[in-house]
Amino acid sequence: MTTAFVLGGGGVLGAVEVGMLRALLERDIVPDLVLGTSVGALNGALVARQPELAVVDRLTELWAETAQGGDVYGDRPLRTVRRAVTTGTHIYSSAPLRRRLEEELGETRFEDLPVRFEVCAASIERAAEHWFTSGPVVPAILASAAVPGLLPPAEVDGEHFLDGGLVNSIPVGRAVELGATRVFVLQVGRIDRPLKPPTKPWEVARVSFEVARRHRFTRDMATIPDGVEAHVLPAAGTSSRDDSLWAHRDFAGVQARIDATYAASRSHLDEALGPRPDRRP
Repeated sequence: MTTAFVLGGGGVLGAVEVGMLRALLERDIVPDLVLGTSVGALNGALVARQPELAVVDRLTELWAETAQGGDVYGDRPLRTVRRAVTTGTHIYSSAPLRRRLEEELGETRFEDLPVRFEVCAASIERAAEHWFTSGPVVPAILASAAVPGLLPPAEVDGEHFLDGGLVNSIPVGRAVELGATRVFVLQVGRIDRPLKPPTKPWEVARVSFEVARRHRFTRDMATIPDGVEAHVLPAAGTSSRDDSLWAHRDFAGVQARIDATYAASRSHLDEALGPRPDRRP
């Protein structure tokens, strides 16, 4: 059996994946393959580097630090407006995120990791899904997390990339292609929340993106072949409030999201796989 962890994108909602990881690793479910998109690439990199329960503590610390004011979207409003006018393409600098990644991962390369790790990004020049599988990890994550309009396109080896969620937000199909026979999907929610036609200009892009990501995920799940076991872990603590214009800056509920999702994922795994041996009556 080859076990894959598929970590989807979703910005601040990526905190819920920490709760899912805790539930999985507590059951000694360890990945042979980790695939990440956008914030899922960041969480996934740490798991691929340290595929054991202790990594949950480190991830929790990182998310807590972000919640306490060190977030990657920390510019003052006037500065964001000035940058938007000057560049015409984005409102935040990618420098804070780069610094945070370099502090945590340094010069780590894909080849250095004990677990196979791949990162999805969207190539602008080729208008294609691109998978980073070798070389430095930090530039790959920056490319995968370059949210259009928020952060600038990321340049890697002369090619420009945008957020991987544009082409494959929850890359279940990739896991199957690479031979996974057991797939755990760590997604940030929204996929089951009803969509409504946009009524405001800033809702158009969000709704369009949701249609694309949900269509791809639904298709991939429907075409999983016989013999492949797939588990979609529940994202608790998310709601329609997360769809607001400035929700990407709201890190206030990080710990609550982690805790709620851990409890929901633990219950889900108990039901799907049976209780953990240490919880049997």
